[in-house]
Amino acid sequence: MIPEIGSFALVLALLVALVQGSLPLIGAQRGIPAWIALARPASSMLFLLIAVAFGCLTASFINNDFSVVYVAQHSNSRLPLEYRISGVWGGHEGSLLLWVLMLSLWSLAVAAFSRSLPDDMVARVQGVLGLVAAGFLLFILLTSSPFERLLPGAEDGRDLNPLLQDPGLIFHPPMLYMGYVGFSVAFAFAIAALLSGRLDAAWARWSRPWTTAAWIFLTLGIGLGSIWAYYELGWGGWWFWDPVENASFLPWLVGTALIHSLAVTEKRGSFKNWTVLLAIGAFSLSLLGTFLVRSGVLSSVHAFASDPKRGIFILVFLAVVVGSSLTLFAWRAPKVSLGGAFALMSRETLLLINNVLLLSAAGAVLLGTLYPLVIDALNLGKLSVGPPYFNAVFTPLMVPLLFLMAVGPVARWKHTSLAEIARPLRWAFGIAVAAGVSIPFFYGGWSGSVALGMGLAIWIVGASVLQILARTRSGLPPRAFWGMHLAHMGVAVTVVGIVMVTQYESERDVRMAPGDTVKTGDYQIRFLGVEGISGPNYNAAKGNLELLKDGQLVMPLHPEKRKYLSSAMPMTEAFIDPGLTRDIYVSLGDPLEGGDGAWSVRVYYKPFVSWIWGGAVLMALGGLLAASDRRYRLKSTAARAGSKLAAQGAAS
Repeated sequence: MIPEIGSFALVLALLVALVQGSLPLIGAQRGIPAWIALARPASSMLFLLIAVAFGCLTASFINNDFSVVYVAQHSNSRLPLEYRISGVWGGHEGSLLLWVLMLSLWSLAVAAFSRSLPDDMVARVQGVLGLVAAGFLLFILLTSSPFERLLPGAEDGRDLNPLLQDPGLIFHPPMLYMGYVGFSVAFAFAIAALLSGRLDAAWARWSRPWTTAAWIFLTLGIGLGSIWAYYELGWGGWWFWDPVENASFLPWLVGTALIHSLAVTEKRGSFKNWTVLLAIGAFSLSLLGTFLVRSGVLSSVHAFASDPKRGIFILVFLAVVVGSSLTLFAWRAPKVSLGGAFALMSRETLLLINNVLLLSAAGAVLLGTLYPLVIDALNLGKLSVGPPYFNAVFTPLMVPLLFLMAVGPVARWKHTSLAEIARPLRWAFGIAVAAGVSIPFFYGGWSGSVALGMGLAIWIVGASVLQILARTRSGLPPRAFWGMHLAHMGVAVTVVGIVMVTQYESERDVRMAPGDTVKTGDYQIRFLGVEGISGPNYNAAKGNLELLKDGQLVMPLHPEKRKYLSSAMPMTEAFIDPGLTRDIYVSLGDPLEGGDGAWSVRVYYKPFVSWIWGGAVLMALGGLLAASDRRYRLKSTAARAGSKLAAQGAAS
């Protein structure tokens, strides 16, 4: 009965989404207060119904209801409880339900935390979100229902994919989806502004904290996915340029450009049309990521679906969303004023260059991701685009971007001069050059790429510190100021991690019998042997090794080689000794012939790899500070003026 309740809740949710996506929009255009007032209660009801459906699916997993097809395909009676719960989004149908749950949660948040906004603006935003929710609910009900019955029910389930039986599944997908779906709010604000003709500083101020919040979640989601891949796949990689990884990275790049463009629109009234296009682009790329994962066009650990009908539906939905948005933009854009003028040398120009570089990087990644798919679809052969391409096109675009990251905040709005920029940054530049040139010598040999990367990182941090010191002399700056510089420092920390681990990591694949020792970095690793252990739904060979330094035991190391009872797929569980400046990474291979108990063992020494994810945390904290700035929680003069005009329009 529980699955039927969930299915019925989804049908009701679709009806509510259609109401939310139609009446408030019509009411806002025609000035009908009763229809405008429907926006907030409709979003609450939508969230409640989808939450009921999600709860029903979760209950089916917890209760091992193998009469539900989706449960039988992605669970097992031996599966630990935490993975039965997270298994709800471990497959195609459940992940889509999580997607639409996140969308309804964002819609509810807009209704709850936008009390200071004009009611007609909120109605338009909620209407757009309702239409998006209706599209996804229709997709679920027509092609991807998670509540289909299996009669008679299976005795036991196939089990969750062994790759997904990890804490990463609990945190990574929800965090990533919150970011993906969060850009729907920025999209909805942009469409609402186009519909109302109110592309002004107030609109940018309203949209900015929501865009930043989505960017925070996406940053953390990408970081968590990188950590998960790092320790789970057994060979220590933290980024693979996998097409689905790229699909999450693309909206992050465009979203970063959008945040900076919104700042210009809010402060100076410029870049209005450009900002709207970025908002449409960020959400469109989120939908593109959904298409890539669920259409069956990719062979990836991330790819869930293989039904062409599902792919066609998402592709049509993507075309409708993008096409209608761009049509509306083409209609409204010529009527939008250009905003404040600015000189060639100004903060506006530097932020425009920032946007161009970010969009160029996104375009290069998009080309490398889609081109092989297009070639394959046209039956022109198979083409693989790997890390060499992405590194070759992405890195040159990032170098000037990182350099300008320190320059932009120093430049004045409207007009500035080179002398005004150079004067406060000269010490940071000198220290960055000196440190960048000298640091590689301390790590065994000079490297131009290390010198450049470290120099840019120190340049960003030094410039931020100098600007903070200068600003605090005249009083305590707002949270947005602190957030900006903390996020920039986070980028610098990530750059340090990437540069150091790329250039100075060491890898050894060795044959080790009990008593053998291998050297890595300043450490030695001694192999003691392997023992068999049993888990809740797997058997494993557990390695016993010791990490030594100067002959003294640092800690025991216990990598595992698992075989799950429901699957013949072997899984490598690496053991990592993390540190601030290095990770020691050990994974088991296979037993070797010889009768001496030898195994193949992979040993990595990874300097500063944790800085990659530490930088992501700092970026997210910076975004949180910026989004929580009290200026965004106050009803501004512009907002009050907008409310007054809306009321006058409704009365007439």
